Amino acid sequence: MALKQIRLELARTKEFPAGNANCGYEFTAPLDAGGQFDAAAFKQHKGECHVVRFWQGAKDERGNLIHVRGKRWVFSYAPGEDDDEPIFKFDRHVFKPNEYVSITEHDGVTRPFKVVSVT
Repeated sequence: MALKQIRLELARTKEFPAGNANCGYEFTAPLDAGGQFDAAAFKQHKGECHVVRFWQGAKDERGNLIHVRGKRWVFSYAPGEDDDEPIFKFDRHVFKPNEYVSITEHDGVTRPFKVVSVT
């Protein structure tokens, strides 16, 4: 297991047909050798699993990767669930460049993000 820095950028959407490298997330999470999230390692390193949401024209938001109710993984920026952003099938994704992840953002819209880097 190794903690990795993962960068996601907005993939193609109706609003951004070419995607947008100025909208996305950078977060730290434990990944196994195959690039999948390591939930057991997360328990030991959850205090190190931070996220920064960057969005063109908006102030960066800083928060944490957290596990809530059952198997739901979210980015959370403040206590409570009002600002939580669920990550679709987070624990089953492979985080490697050119893979895609869906995140339901603050506005309730689920958007696709492309894995740009894993370091």
